Amino acid sequence: MFEQWLNTWRAVADPAQWQKLAAQANPGQTESPGSASANPFAALAGFPGFPCSHAGSGMGGTNSGPLPFAMPAMPKISTAAIAPERLQELQSSSSREAMELIKQASAQSIDLATLKDRRFSAAAWQSAPGFAFVAAWYVLNARYLQELAEAVEGDHKTRERIRFAVQQWAAAASSSNYIALNPDAQKALIESRGESLQKGMMNLLADMQRGKIQQSDESGFVVGKNIATTQGSVVFENDLLQLIQYTPRTATVREQPLLIVPPCINKFYILDLQSEGSLVAHAFDAGHQVFMISWRNADASIAHKTLDDYIDEGVLTSIDVVKQIGGREQINTLGFCIGGTLLVTALAVLAARGEYPAVSMTLLTAVLDFSDTGVLDVFIDEQHVQMHEQTIGGKDGKAPALMRGVEFANTFSYLRPNDLVWNYVVDNST
Repeated sequence: MFEQWLNTWRAVADPAQWQKLAAQANPGQTESPGSASANPFAALAGFPGFPCSHAGSGMGGTNSGPLPFAMPAMPKISTAAIAPERLQELQSSSSREAMELIKQASAQSIDLATLKDRRFSAAAWQSAPGFAFVAAWYVLNARYLQELAEAVEGDHKTRERIRFAVQQWAAAASSSNYIALNPDAQKALIESRGESLQKGMMNLLADMQRGKIQQSDESGFVVGKNIATTQGSVVFENDLLQLIQYTPRTATVREQPLLIVPPCINKFYILDLQSEGSLVAHAFDAGHQVFMISWRNADASIAHKTLDDYIDEGVLTSIDVVKQIGGREQINTLGFCIGGTLLVTALAVLAARGEYPAVSMTLLTAVLDFSDTGVLDVFIDEQHVQMHEQTIGGKDGKAPALMRGVEFANTFSYLRPNDLVWNYVVDNST
């Protein structure tokens, strides 16, 4: 669904794509750019939460019916309901709070500080009663929707999916995200004489081309210059990795070296960004000999590699190399994220063989018990797997391919939409 939404907005930026979308929605038909099916928003007919009237001729036009647009197979939602008593309780509570808010608005006494929401903490939201009311009304309704989601009775996965969906829509609907309702954005528009709007639109187009919302100025980072500046050299490599040994900075070092296993979807320098915040530098200052795995960027040449290969050729091989270079039978180990999962699995394999090379193991945000994967569980089931196999390969004997890095980035960002998505939308628009 996200890819379809993204393609639609790309079409807005590139009218030449309108015909392409129209052809996909209406095979065999030829339409003019101004017709309904040539409208890029026509492809969103049937998109959950998107009004069908928007799919007609122009924005806000009428539509005789949804276009024959085939949405990708989405996971089935099991039966879910809210107990009538709980629903009535929530409705009554929401009605009372709404009436109280209307009274405050009439008396122009809305105190946004009581909302404890940093999106509306700027003084501009309190400068006019209308802005304060809009913000408070949004918070009231968002909280009501979240309480409804919490009250849903059903199986665990269905409840988690409903919570996640409500979280996404509530975050997207915030009045702070829209220039017509955001006093800070309006102030910037006036003071810059329209330049802030132009800048915001250019950022929007750049984000659409990139496929993700820009969270920082990526051009300001150069490997070896202002990130990953710790000195080291590659001492081993194979099809899956390069093993880096960092140059000690102390007169003496501890006997047992330290092997760091980072996640496969991050660069090795995720733990060595800048010297003042570098885990590698901290380990040096403590006198450790530090080794770090740098995983290879996956491509078609290693598409046949499996988890077993990452355990064997990745972690187990690196442990052996570090032992040989360090001249010790035991080493210290540290695993981060999925790197921690790989490390634990590798050490478990060795333990089953009666080998115990790790004198210590430190884990950072690593999942070991996959019976409960938290919010990520909303993306994981057999239907999702089949959908991805149809999209990127691996189904019906087709050669497997790779997920794009941007898909991982967007997934992780939407786990915390207010912090990692919409605040950048607002900041990049003003």
